[in-house]
Amino acid sequence: MKIGEFSKKSGCSIQTIRYYEREGLLLNPNRSEGNFRLYDSKALKQLEFVKHCRSLDISLNDIKRLIELKNKPEESCSSVNALIDQQLALVNKRMKELRALKAELQQMASACGSNNTIEACGIIKSLDS
Repeated sequence: MKIGEFSKKSGCSIQTIRYYEREGLLLNPNRSEGNFRLYDSKALKQLEFVKHCRSLDISLNDIKRLIELKNKPEESCSSVNALIDQQLALVNKRMKELRALKAELQQMASACGSNNTIEACGIIKSLDS
């Protein structure tokens, strides 16, 4: 299939597909006589793997590493486990930061009534401090 059909089937934009190719996350596709990119079901499966990794907020470098490891089925999966443990630690850190952000925003929201003027706005005052 050509890139347009591949894009529709995968749900990825053509620009994203080309970007993933440049970054080495997708193998370079075969080309037609007219030099059009041609994709097969293996390429679709590879793109779905990358998309799933991205949905888990795994970095492009880590996805490359996972692809390398995936292509070495005889190796221990300890490095995959370590990578996911590291990703989980990042998610936990972000969640902690987001909880702190939520608490600060809630505090700001409670500092101002909707009947105040901007001059008396508790939110503006807290942002100025």
